[in-house]
Amino acid sequence: MSNEDISKAAHSAVLAVSEEAPADALPIRGYDFDNGVDYNALLSSYISTGFQATSFGRAVEIINKMRAWRLSDEPIADDDTDEERDPAFRKNTKCKIFFGYTSNLVSSGMRETIKYLVKNSMVNVLVSTAGGVEEDFIKCLGQTYLGDFTLQGRTLRGKGLNRIGNLIVPNNNYCKFEDWIMPIFDQMLKEQQEDGVLWTPSKLIHRLGKEIDHPDSIYYWAYKNNIPVYCPGITDGSIGDMLFFHSYRNPGLVVDVVQDVRGMNNEAIRAKKTGIIILGGGMVKHHICNANLMRNGAEYAVLVNTAQEFDGSDAGARPDEAVSWGKIKADADSVKVYAEASLVFPLLVAQTFAQVE
Repeated sequence: MSNEDISKAAHSAVLAVSEEAPADALPIRGYDFDNGVDYNALLSSYISTGFQATSFGRAVEIINKMRAWRLSDEPIADDDTDEERDPAFRKNTKCKIFFGYTSNLVSSGMRETIKYLVKNSMVNVLVSTAGGVEEDFIKCLGQTYLGDFTLQGRTLRGKGLNRIGNLIVPNNNYCKFEDWIMPIFDQMLKEQQEDGVLWTPSKLIHRLGKEIDHPDSIYYWAYKNNIPVYCPGITDGSIGDMLFFHSYRNPGLVVDVVQDVRGMNNEAIRAKKTGIIILGGGMVKHHICNANLMRNGAEYAVLVNTAQEFDGSDAGARPDEAVSWGKIKADADSVKVYAEASLVFPLLVAQTFAQVE
């Protein structure tokens, strides 16, 4: 091969001609700090920044679509009832938003962000773990403090201090929780025996929200605004410990999880449009997605967690895996933001729910 042939071959390989970018292609451009510090403009620039900043920007767009949708946006269907054809009904029928989060977020300062959404009735159905329920009540009874990820477990155990990442929860808080919740369990058992009340995890949480009567509590506002809270793993935490202790002190209290499965699934089945926002993974992610399977998938989905897909975990799965199960619709607007929720979710709320309409 001659030098000229070598040069031509290398030139054609290195400088291959590109196709023209589509007319709607978004050029990559970040925020220009020469324009000063404008946090709204900074966060708005994420969509064109690339990587997880763009995923954040997509999440903002999708949440705002959830919030904006009304049944009146859709054409009237042949099988719509007379009520569903009424213009006022259609204008007031919104996307039902399922919001799930793990217990560590309630232990952290994310609790205040979650409380804001619930207090202002910005979400419609809550799903959390037992820890995500009890930590809210426990923080009404005692403080959680900032610690350090490197504090030694042996030393903390000797001092009666529990570590959640870089948070410290005094064990006395759980003693206060026991003193508070046991009389409530006694009263619930009495109502079960005398009035035939069938307790479920959601009814239990509703009752505890009433009893705590504290404006800092997520579940106080869920009680006040009649927002259902589902927790299929209600025994997997301190509440479970208290139910265990109570079963010896005053046996007989029954908490029926089957009725809540029916309630949770019906929340999805009866919705005209659903959106899901899930912080973290595991049980809360699957419970919300599985309920939406009953209606052949959600129309909108925003997932925020740090889990990766390679181990086959539900937490690590991208939205497309849920599409294969029928839990998110094939044509849904969906995104996964690979980020730690305490860092990005308050910013998501700032760009969506907290915006003045």
